[in-house]
Amino acid sequence: MMQVTDAPWFWPALAAAALLLAVLLWIRFRRRTPLESALAEIAYERIEGLVIPSADEGEIQIDQLLLTTQGLLILEIKDVRGTVFGSDKMSDWTVIADDRRFTFPNPQPALYDRIAAVRQIVRQVPVEGRVLFLDGAEFTKGVPSLACNLEQLVADFGEADRNAAKFKIEAFKPHWELIRKAVG
Repeated sequence: MMQVTDAPWFWPALAAAALLLAVLLWIRFRRRTPLESALAEIAYERIEGLVIPSADEGEIQIDQLLLTTQGLLILEIKDVRGTVFGSDKMSDWTVIADDRRFTFPNPQPALYDRIAAVRQIVRQVPVEGRVLFLDGAEFTKGVPSLACNLEQLVADFGEADRNAAKFKIEAFKPHWELIRKAVG
């Protein structure tokens, strides 16, 4: 008597079922990082690592450019852990974490240059910029004007009304395409 495992279709069918199960489990248990979740919530399209002409001369690099319901958003992402001391007018910001201390240049002036460069291309669209500090950074003496965390980013650029969001995004689409053309 022939067993089911001897049938010519059994092993390919078993392999297909195992592959399907693996894909379903991967989809079910794959977790987005908090950054991925926040960007998915506010960005309808995204370009990473683009280089465009600067407002003065030469070129300027932008790590993240997002199409949101508020217009275009330039993000500079900082993944630092510890207490951050910085203000709009300080030339260097300091991070103190456990037994480490380091400084980095105030990222806001460079962000203003990036905003100006994008505005040169899309003149009639709102262009904003944020220095996004991921979880682990804490401002104890006040948050500079263009700095934010993930929660504040979603609060500022999220859109609860999906129908209104579609309408707004469609209005910005032609300008978004201008950016794509500038990138090449």
